[in-house]
Amino acid sequence: MTGAGVAVITVLAVLLLGTGFLLGRAARPQRTSDVGTPVEHATFETLHTASLAAPPLRAGLTEESARRSARRLRSLLGTDALCLTDRDRVLVWDGEGDHHGQEVMDHLRDLLDSGRDTAFRTDCGDLDCPLRWAVAVPLTVDHRVLGTLVAWAPRESAVLARAAGEVARWVCVQLELAELDRSRTQLIEAEIKALRAQISPHFIFNSLAAIASFVRTDPERARELLLEFADFTRYSFRRHGDFTTLADELHSIDQYLALVRARFGARLSVTLQVAPEVLPVALPFLCLQPLVENAVKHGLEGAVRTSRITISALDAGAEAEVVIEDDGIGMEPERLRKILRGEGGTSTGIGLLNVDERLRQVYGDAYGLVIETGVGAGMKITLRLPKYRAGVHGS
Repeated sequence: MTGAGVAVITVLAVLLLGTGFLLGRAARPQRTSDVGTPVEHATFETLHTASLAAPPLRAGLTEESARRSARRLRSLLGTDALCLTDRDRVLVWDGEGDHHGQEVMDHLRDLLDSGRDTAFRTDCGDLDCPLRWAVAVPLTVDHRVLGTLVAWAPRESAVLARAAGEVARWVCVQLELAELDRSRTQLIEAEIKALRAQISPHFIFNSLAAIASFVRTDPERARELLLEFADFTRYSFRRHGDFTTLADELHSIDQYLALVRARFGARLSVTLQVAPEVLPVALPFLCLQPLVENAVKHGLEGAVRTSRITISALDAGAEAEVVIEDDGIGMEPERLRKILRGEGGTSTGIGLLNVDERLRQVYGDAYGLVIETGVGAGMKITLRLPKYRAGVHGS
């Protein structure tokens, strides 16, 4: 939960404790065996209830997320009924008097336009219905009203109005986080599309041409290369998962190198050193492949001699350390700095920047690429991958 969310719920806990609304019942005297002050106990109970309501809301304001969170939200407020709406309809009604759901949207038209809290009385012909008054609070993200939270009670209550405002603010925090998650997912998808667009048509054409050259002279080799090409493209263009495993990424790289060697033969020498312990480590999808492609390109560019590439993935305690090194043409340090600032327009620049940004986004700024290079001095790229990070799982 964010700091803002905790602050909102802590204020709510104190408010509810002082007014007897906590968890839908009058606050009970604390037993002498209870640990902490009444305020601390109220804060803990409120935070616990809020933590149970948060996960569904992180999916955004939908009928399913509203249904799964409404009971907890009503428990926080201790009201007879609570409903969540979007801009067009009631998403969920929890508690008594659900027949009021037919009329509630009429009371919310001005609120949805103005974004201001509103309270209203209900005219109900059912004498047994306890709902006579309601307070509605907008659910706003980036100045956009996505819907409302409406709390119902037998009588007008300034305390309930304030508590409903605090709960709604907390819900808005969760919806903002949902928007950020959605934006992050869209960004990652866009970045992966950019990497896929880098798979050069020339590479595809040259690979197929190399395969064709073996059809008559070595049909078995042609068949093996064709299978490598099919597996490589299938992996590169797969449609699911933001993450993969080091084993899968290295396997795809091996297939890529097999296709390159089919074309360049002895001109390309590759040394691969991998510790078995790091193979299950998860990492962002298509994270190593662009770096290897860059090493091949720079190693073979204009070369008449053999180009040597070394790829290692070693165990480094709580991390896996991956190093990709070539003895190619290298790069001016200033040009590299421009690339990592987003000022490089070449496919090499797109690949390096893309991988560096995604590593930092997933693991933090301490996990960006470390690149050593110079003109004519080749390039050495080092990256560290935590063996475990919450939310990062190979698929």
